[in-house]
Amino acid sequence: MNWLTNLDNTRRSLKERLIGLVAPKEVPDNLWLKCPGCGHMIFHRDLEKSLNVCQHCGHHLRLSVKKRLGMLFDDGQFQRIELPKVADDPLKFKDQKRYSDRLKDTRSKTGETDAIVVAHGRMGGMNVVAACFNFDFQGGSMGVAVGEGIVAAAELAVLQDAPLIVIPASGGARMQEGILSLMQMARTTVAVDKVKEKRLPYIVLLTDPTTGGVSASFAMLGDIAIAEPGAVIGFAGARVIESTIREKLPEGFQKAEYLLEHGMVDMVVPRRDLRATMIRILSLLKNRGAAGDLLSLPIDTPDAVDQD
Repeated sequence: MNWLTNLDNTRRSLKERLIGLVAPKEVPDNLWLKCPGCGHMIFHRDLEKSLNVCQHCGHHLRLSVKKRLGMLFDDGQFQRIELPKVADDPLKFKDQKRYSDRLKDTRSKTGETDAIVVAHGRMGGMNVVAACFNFDFQGGSMGVAVGEGIVAAAELAVLQDAPLIVIPASGGARMQEGILSLMQMARTTVAVDKVKEKRLPYIVLLTDPTTGGVSASFAMLGDIAIAEPGAVIGFAGARVIESTIREKLPEGFQKAEYLLEHGMVDMVVPRRDLRATMIRILSLLKNRGAAGDLLSLPIDTPDAVDQD
């Protein structure tokens, strides 16, 4: 190998290094997210630290089920329960695609069997049962499986003598299951009543969105109704209502703050304060005894009054 060959190899090596330095690098698509509220681009790590709340405008983005439950339970520790199995496609429904195929695709993408997760653990040292919706699973729609999940959560709360927390995020009843999905409105209402009969606290955390048959049943029956800021809560959509009554709806109609102002929810709590707020509410509702030892005070009687 002569000096000309060595020089050529050196030039080629330098060229490759320079290309490596200036060539554009591939950037993953999920590193930055655009806030739906203000349009700012948010770095994914900053978003995780803020519990999916925009630092610029306070818009509450949707939170996954695992992060939601981990945020509420002590040390992020909870145990999921296995839910009863139901028929996947009881009506053999088909529109542009078979319902059974839609279920397979959604299960593959989300890793969940349906739109609800039921877990139990400790919150502020108290045993708590929580049922949390997964909006990524067909819009959190309520079918037979979701109904079974709410019933199972209520039964577990009664068995453990524990408060029940339900966290809906749903577009309503699942149309592919027809009348069977509408029947879950009655079933879940009865299940919640059993929890109340045992005088156990039932708390509902309304997240964006809570609509349709879900809001028309168990979601609005909580002893305390808490909502996240900006959450859409209602039955029919605003456009449907406007086209029906042929009138312009008020600004912010169906938003959590509007419902608070009109007495439909008890409080609107930012996500960072939810855990502390829930622990305080549960401790008040669960511990009905006196906060401290009762002192007996002497009662004056005629015999005890000094006679001058």
